[in-house]
Amino acid sequence: MGLHLGDNAPDFTAMTTDGEISFHEWKKGSWAVFFSHPADFTPVCTTELGRTAALMGEFAKRNTKAMALSIDPIDEHHKWAPDIGEVTGTALNFPIVADPDRKVAELYDMIHPGAGDTSTVRSVFIVDPDNKLRLMLTYPKSVGRNFDEIVRVIDALQATDKDPIATPADWRPGERVIVAMAVSTEDAKKKLKRPGFRRGSVVCVYAGSAEMV
Repeated sequence: MGLHLGDNAPDFTAMTTDGEISFHEWKKGSWAVFFSHPADFTPVCTTELGRTAALMGEFAKRNTKAMALSIDPIDEHHKWAPDIGEVTGTALNFPIVADPDRKVAELYDMIHPGAGDTSTVRSVFIVDPDNKLRLMLTYPKSVGRNFDEIVRVIDALQATDKDPIATPADWRPGERVIVAMAVSTEDAKKKLKRPGFRRGSVVCVYAGSAEMV
């Protein structure tokens, strides 16, 4: 059985660059971006972890923590960490899980047959404060991830959790959103606080809270 959106994110306890961590306890009350990379000391992975480190301030604004994983042992993670800061300009500031026995990787289906070897592909899991899986992405090993998109998805998930709205293609905070079709006109007026919209149309702006134009 594979993982699906809405499932409970599997809990685990593992050694990381920040010491032994139990996943659910570590992220308690927070969102989390949990992602795998194929191997330490590789160029694409170095850029990805450096980019994540540079975004930690943005993640913090969104009550979000980040955690990476590869099947390398903990001593390799510690040896690699200085390279991340030197190459990307931002020192490692979040934990990397050491998973040499592949238990966590297999729990999250991060190792794909036919992907070249037994290392992990570039999986991404966004987990909400209730430990529910809210988004899953898988990139091939040869393609670095778009971390701006990961931040954008967190914004969209948090916005749609807060108000009865949906976000259109390429949406970013401050742009127009869509009032849920299931919401009546009167309920929408009460919830979104301003009249003058068409149901099911792109009619309101989200910037801290949803407002109709």
